[in-house]
Amino acid sequence: MMNILEITGLHLKSEQGLIVRDLHISISAGQCHALIGESGSGKSMTSLSIGDLLPATVWVESGKIELCGSPVLTLSKRDRERLRGQEIAYVFQDYASVYTPFITIGKQMDETLKAHHVLERKSRKERIMQVLQYVRLPKEIYNRYPFQLSGGQLQRVSLAVAIMLESKLLIMDEPTTALDQTNANEILRIISELKERTQCGILFISHDLRNVKRYADQVTVMREGQLMESGNTWSLLNNPKQPYTRRLIEAIPSLRPSNESRA
Repeated sequence: MMNILEITGLHLKSEQGLIVRDLHISISAGQCHALIGESGSGKSMTSLSIGDLLPATVWVESGKIELCGSPVLTLSKRDRERLRGQEIAYVFQDYASVYTPFITIGKQMDETLKAHHVLERKSRKERIMQVLQYVRLPKEIYNRYPFQLSGGQLQRVSLAVAIMLESKLLIMDEPTTALDQTNANEILRIISELKERTQCGILFISHDLRNVKRYADQVTVMREGQLMESGNTWSLLNNPKQPYTRRLIEAIPSLRPSNESRA
């Protein structure tokens, strides 16, 4: 089966030198792949490179990124912009900055659909209402402004946008960090349901290893731009090979390796 995402030998560079070295990641359909490591390990830069969102001071030095078997890095800028949204959706930690404060949520979602030439106006509104309901938001959200919504509601809107475009790859960079635990759990439940229903691939960047253990199928551990180890979530968290990974896990008592067998 063809992978949704295939990253091979990726090197990212800045003026200070390499910030990601020889990274390999594969995500298959219906799989959530977590990327973990301390701040500055290259997780976010890796995710931004997939959708051509790297800052001007960082560039791809070498390597391959493929989406559903098609190369991404050799596409024109226009084609990569089209890819971002239709095929690749992002859910960022700083969700509030994504929205224009004085344009209603419904209008902004409608503009997103129009930009990708999706549906007629009536059908677009029906589609928006469907996805808002899917992420457990009331229909009144359509006519509200971003500043009238809570953080949890805005993050659900971000998910709704990804759902309505039926993106093949969902990239989530610390999507629950700014949320309380109740909202965080609800967001992750919706994402888990979405993965099962649509068979999209998910790249999940998180510092919360409890959520990684609960929702991710595979884990890649990064340190200072290098891949330390990668594998099945349960196996890696219960039997880490690298001292660095063990230190990450031992910092959270509930994640310390045990002799329990997987149910």
